[in-house]
Amino acid sequence: APRLAPRRVAAKRASARPVVARAAAAEKTSIDFEALDAQMQDQTVVQILDQALDMYGDDLAIAFSGAEDVALIQYASMTGKKFRVFSLDTGRLNPETYQLFDDVEKHFGIKIEFTFPDEKAVTDLVNEKGMFSFFEDGHKECCGVRKVQPLRRKLKTLKAWVTGQRKDQSPGTRMAVPAVQIDPVFEGLEGGPGSLVKFNPLTNATSQQVWDFLRVMGTPVNKLHEMGYVSIGCAPCTRAVLPGQQEREGRWWWEDSAMKECGLHSGNMTADEKAKQEKREATEEDIFVDGSVTRVERDAMEVLLNESTHSSTTLAVLYAPWCPFCQAMVEGFEAAAAEFKNGKNKKVDVIKFRADGDEKEWAKENLSLQSFPTILLFPEGRSGYVKLGSERRDAESLNIFVESVVGKL
Repeated sequence: APRLAPRRVAAKRASARPVVARAAAAEKTSIDFEALDAQMQDQTVVQILDQALDMYGDDLAIAFSGAEDVALIQYASMTGKKFRVFSLDTGRLNPETYQLFDDVEKHFGIKIEFTFPDEKAVTDLVNEKGMFSFFEDGHKECCGVRKVQPLRRKLKTLKAWVTGQRKDQSPGTRMAVPAVQIDPVFEGLEGGPGSLVKFNPLTNATSQQVWDFLRVMGTPVNKLHEMGYVSIGCAPCTRAVLPGQQEREGRWWWEDSAMKECGLHSGNMTADEKAKQEKREATEEDIFVDGSVTRVERDAMEVLLNESTHSSTTLAVLYAPWCPFCQAMVEGFEAAAAEFKNGKNKKVDVIKFRADGDEKEWAKENLSLQSFPTILLFPEGRSGYVKLGSERRDAESLNIFVESVVGKL
């Protein structure tokens, strides 16, 4: 279980010193971050922050979004060390978030370093496309202007930063969250690849553990949480979630899942990106290989599509083995497949169809493929298929999906 307790363990602190000493003395390109990450997987949040501050001091800052990542500030205060905090004011935040910024500054006796978007960039975007263009053409352009560019500018002043990312926030898209890593996207003070280090001390924590900690510590929190909001961003792009929904489902809900996953819009790729994509698609390694899922080719999919009445129920996953979201769902999908084959009342055949490469265009045209993975149910006694519309692909959610269409298994 993830260890959130602030208690410092002398033995573990002692074992951490050699790695820290090597890191402090080494050049940025020679630090073994994989070894450091492996070490930090067994450390508490306080220990990780303690070590991060030892390594980078004033060249490190905590990114605070105004949500439950306030836990990072609470933990940092427990180290007894001086630390910096910055926030992005996009100009579209909720009043409750601005209030939390003020509450946090007073509670911890700190000054948050606020970063703002470029005035001309915002003016040009709004004057050209209006205040709510993201409802029409997606959130990425607006986020790029209001969040990504200011963040990039801020990070160029640092050598390391701390985020509140956790693995449980959106299964599939955030399952690979190291405790420490070379930032794969942004650059730091010295510029160039490898110039910025990213710490994710909460990676192994669950939402419940974070909230238990905040309640026990009496930490100021965003009032929006009391209204059902879990993931909090800009006001137009954030809403409360229903019980049982993943917290990231409260963000950009109007967009097709393709915008959040392995999209297939190759027309938007540069030549270099296309080359990388083609190299990924050339992989011979497969997934869903425990024997519970049967691989089929296009001819079998065509038979299913052309049946006027399905003689049995079939659950199909359209996948690409190189896709990290497909890889993340393997365990849950295989578990569901094993259960479906042994249903008490009804049996479900579970198949996989590799829909990248030469099959991509056909799958887009005939199987509603927009992103990987896509899950389709071909119900017994009916024609056609039903597409799973959410990002929930764990065994329990898949069972709910199937039984809601074909009845109790």
